[in-house]
Amino acid sequence: MSGGSVLLLVLLLVPLVGAALVAPIKEQTTAKWVAVAVSVVELALVVITWFAYSVPAAQNGARFQLEFAVDWIPAFGTRFALGIDGFALVMLAITAVLVPIVMAFSWAEKLPEGRTQSGFYALVLATQGLLVGVFAATDVFLFYVFFEAMLVPMYFLIGRFGGPRRQYAAVKFFLYSLLGGLIMLASVIGLFVVSGRELGQGTFTWVELQTMAASLPESTQIWLFLGFFVAFAIKAPLVPFHTWLPDAGAEAPVGAGVLLVGILDKVGTFGFLRYCLPLFPLASQKLAPLVLTLAVIGILYGGLLAVGQTDMKRFVAYTSIAHFGFIALGIFAFSTQAFSGSVLYMVNHGVSTGMLFIVVGLVIARGGSRLVGDYGGVHKVAPLLAGAFLVAGLSSLALPGTNSFVSEFLVLLGSFPRQPVYTILATVGIIIAALYVLWMYQRTMQGPLRGSAVLAALGGGRGDGPGTMIDPAVAAERGATGFPDLSKREIGVLTPLIVLILVLGFFPGPVLDVINPTAAATMTEVGLADPVGGVSR
Repeated sequence: MSGGSVLLLVLLLVPLVGAALVAPIKEQTTAKWVAVAVSVVELALVVITWFAYSVPAAQNGARFQLEFAVDWIPAFGTRFALGIDGFALVMLAITAVLVPIVMAFSWAEKLPEGRTQSGFYALVLATQGLLVGVFAATDVFLFYVFFEAMLVPMYFLIGRFGGPRRQYAAVKFFLYSLLGGLIMLASVIGLFVVSGRELGQGTFTWVELQTMAASLPESTQIWLFLGFFVAFAIKAPLVPFHTWLPDAGAEAPVGAGVLLVGILDKVGTFGFLRYCLPLFPLASQKLAPLVLTLAVIGILYGGLLAVGQTDMKRFVAYTSIAHFGFIALGIFAFSTQAFSGSVLYMVNHGVSTGMLFIVVGLVIARGGSRLVGDYGGVHKVAPLLAGAFLVAGLSSLALPGTNSFVSEFLVLLGSFPRQPVYTILATVGIIIAALYVLWMYQRTMQGPLRGSAVLAALGGGRGDGPGTMIDPAVAAERGATGFPDLSKREIGVLTPLIVLILVLGFFPGPVLDVINPTAAATMTEVGLADPVGGVSR
């Protein structure tokens, strides 16, 4: 048995204990305040963790820091082992930032009949705790346990608190993820068997498994790689494993949708970097063309489908599929610069797409419809809401000066020297992104007041059709009550995200400083020369 720092253990337990405390509380306002307090404590602990993490130590070869380990199931060679590198730290940070924002947004959200806020908030905290386990686990079997366990609270968030087709979406999400997890389990067991042959004793410890990676035959690596890859490709999701996301994203309550597209699907791309590349370097290189092809298809296919969406929540889901193509491109281009860009993209995507999902939720809450055609001219009655929509959209299309531009630029810059053809094809996705974001904004926020949802909210009647318009003077008079602008609480929810979009757009250096040493270590573990010589601030 060994201990070490207990900080990561506390990070894991605080939201899980908080979930257990919140769930039975009958007074709903009290339950919400307790849940928010727990999420704020967790955020404070992550800030402490951020400053406790040593970048110089990482630069000098410390693969994991703040490690905690105790014997768990000795007969299986597995331990309850936690530790973080730069990749895990930034994912813990974005999780800790988004969860209290989700709670603040969901404070007054209308839930399906018979559902309680205490149940919703408890499931959000449980999801957060299990995500900490996923990102911090340094034992492969422990990672698998957390990977599967985090499906349970998200299943109930979608299935109990979602839209009209919530049961279908929840079951589809669960079955896809469970199938991928079972395939990964076969590879986890195979890895244990192979480690027994190579090391003399079976192990699930990441560091020990990585030391034997270079000695494994390529054919063995390929089979083991595929088990992990399928699970992570479903979670990401990459085309053609993506079909669960539009359904789950559309039917999930907005708060759960933010967690889904902002954090949960990052587990897939995190898994590529933490497990596929370091543990199976030869297989990663051999199968890279296949993954890159899927990544580019995802960029173009997801973007084109986003252009044609009539449902605003499905629109956000398809933009995520396109963005994840860029992240996968950077991961399998094998350069330190592209690795750093991909991880920064994961963080920035959580911020920008999380905000876009929230803004879409605010629009839907006012109009009562998810259909694009039911809205138009919203900026005339809710200019702050329209402005927030524009900021989130511009970040999503990677406008220079916003957070996503830095990460997308690093991905393309780092990918081009080794994969010029795939990179050039991927740049077409930038044009498509501008098209789907700006067209969505123009149809819903700009022009004259029109659309049945807007007209009904303003007292014009829902049956007048999408082409009907309302007099601007009447709209101004009715807008404050019928289709109100952002409230103080909603401004408070969106302001931190807008600040992050701008700060990470102009000053990404502190985050890149944390990411870069782990990116360099991953490049060494892959066993290829860095084609661009690393990344600077």
